Amino acid sequence: MSIVKNARMLAVRGARMIQSRGYADEMKLTFAAANKTFYDNAEVRQIDVPSFSGSFGILAKHVPTLAVLKPGVVQVYENDGKTTKYFVSSGTISVNEDSSVQVLAEEAHSVSDLDANEARQLLSQYQSALTSASTDEAKAEAAIAIECCEALIKAAE
Repeated sequence: MSIVKNARMLAVRGARMIQSRGYADEMKLTFAAANKTFYDNAEVRQIDVPSFSGSFGILAKHVPTLAVLKPGVVQVYENDGKTTKYFVSSGTISVNEDSSVQVLAEEAHSVSDLDANEARQLLSQYQSALTSASTDEAKAEAAIAIECCEALIKAAE
């Protein structure tokens, strides 16, 4: 079979596959943490999330995705134009074929509730803990806390 015939066959199959997918025109968000549920199957326009593979935005009809949250800001754009920001420590993101999105955070707080000065004090404490750590485990725990504190400060400013 020639390369041109193969290319045509693949293009036709790809077009059929795209047409057969059940993508929704609206996006439903469930966003929860251990301390609170922020959105429960709510219709939103866009979500921006920080992940270890890079920060990315999610719109309706987004390709199905699984990702791990890194410390940073989740930004939710609601249909009425309101934008809300939340700091997350870690967690997971799943984008489904039906345009539903689940953001499950270990811990999440509204950015407006953050105190940059308190975060700086925590950063200083963990930096001291890192320099005085004697085991690999203690060093790793302090390094993770430092990363989280730096993201907290960035989000709060």
